[in-house]
Amino acid sequence: MAIEKATFGAGCFWGVETRFNEITGVIDTAVGYEGGNLEHPTYKEVCTDRTGHAEVVEVTFDPSRVSYETLLDAFFALHDPTQVNRQGPDWGTQYRSVIFTHTNEQFAQARAKIAELSAAGSYRKPIATQVVPSTTFWKAEEYHQKYLEKRGMVSCHI
Repeated sequence: MAIEKATFGAGCFWGVETRFNEITGVIDTAVGYEGGNLEHPTYKEVCTDRTGHAEVVEVTFDPSRVSYETLLDAFFALHDPTQVNRQGPDWGTQYRSVIFTHTNEQFAQARAKIAELSAAGSYRKPIATQVVPSTTFWKAEEYHQKYLEKRGMVSCHI
């Protein structure tokens, strides 16, 4: 079985992780931080909005069961990609809309999806989602992993 990774930032990672876990073909998820300038950042440090990291979900998936395009569709459906550095009541660069791509093909597909949604007029404002090559994924503290599931919750504010 071929396994691939995809990494998405769409605001608070708790609800984002829950949604990706519901998709058939997703093998595992982990929440963490990516895109910043501090090694081994903690949640407390990322929340200062000074490390440059985004809260992200790293999705491990089986491409024979779910396509990257399906994951992109889910990503755009579960948050407002036109908001800059915020989602709902959460604000700061750690809540930015971002896709960290693991291959050139993912990069091209993500850019094409944004162009497709923009051309279709899917949003009233321009899509602000960043598409950048993946850097180092720093796994968040264990208490953040499957946070809502551990508490018997199915969603938060997203």
